Amino acid sequence: MERRNFIKTAILGGLAGAVNLNGNNLFAAGKMSVSASNDLVAVMGGEPREMYKKGIAAMGGISKYVKKGQKVVIKPNIGWDKRPEFAANTNPDLIAEIVKDCFIAGASEVTVFDHTCDEWQSCYRNSGIESAAKAEGAKMAFAHDEKYYKRVTLPNGVRLKEVLIHEAIIDCDVWINVPVLKNHGGARMTIAMKNFMGIVWDRRFWHANDLQQCIADCATYTKMPVLNIVDAYRIMTQNGPKGKSIEDVQTPKALFISADIVAVDTAAVRFFNQFRQMTLEEVSHIGIAEKMKVGTTDIDKLKVERIRIG
Repeated sequence: MERRNFIKTAILGGLAGAVNLNGNNLFAAGKMSVSASNDLVAVMGGEPREMYKKGIAAMGGISKYVKKGQKVVIKPNIGWDKRPEFAANTNPDLIAEIVKDCFIAGASEVTVFDHTCDEWQSCYRNSGIESAAKAEGAKMAFAHDEKYYKRVTLPNGVRLKEVLIHEAIIDCDVWINVPVLKNHGGARMTIAMKNFMGIVWDRRFWHANDLQQCIADCATYTKMPVLNIVDAYRIMTQNGPKGKSIEDVQTPKALFISADIVAVDTAAVRFFNQFRQMTLEEVSHIGIAEKMKVGTTDIDKLKVERIRIG
């Protein structure tokens, strides 16, 4: 759906943004409950820093997930040598605000990294994430050499029985997963579980050995993120994961937050479906992960708060 038609539909419906989730309007007008015990929060209509602040407050605040003195890792998507407007990487303003919030909560250090696909220094620089994260006091970790990874076992994995995971994830106290929502040729979608491909060394094995199953397998790793924050401020609706031009990008200005990685991916796919047809069945690693008891796709049974800004 073209953005102008999407906005027209939203206005005609009397909404700030129309999003269907299990047949219900995710951002429907009406009084929204405010609770620190929400399972999933969906925010729409603001700028990245503002959406994060509203969203994390509805999840109980960052101090619910990050404690004083803890070492925190924030894992965005920085895979591509692309500027922020191309939506190939996570929004740098969002990352900056999360870093800032973690330090306010008392984190002793905050580390940001990704195992990039394009040349890592260019990705870190041109994504805007390196400068944004450092401006708030975070450090950027190297991830371009196998020496930075340690072998871990995945007892519940089907195709992946062991994997090399970045030492920053292994050594931290907690980590926060912050993917950008976008189309992906192989995995169909890049969201929270797919973002795990940036914490491992050998991604080639995944592509050659049932990519969807491998994504779900890695999500059985015992040290899961305390939060998954899906950046949908800008989304790449075609030609992902790198994109070809600015024509591949829409700007719906949305954000999804949950500790349940399956639930947040489910919500994000159904949101994405408003712009380009995409079903949960097509993004099969989500259903596989649910069967492996990683999380749930049954959002109707969760406590969801919907926030519209403006």
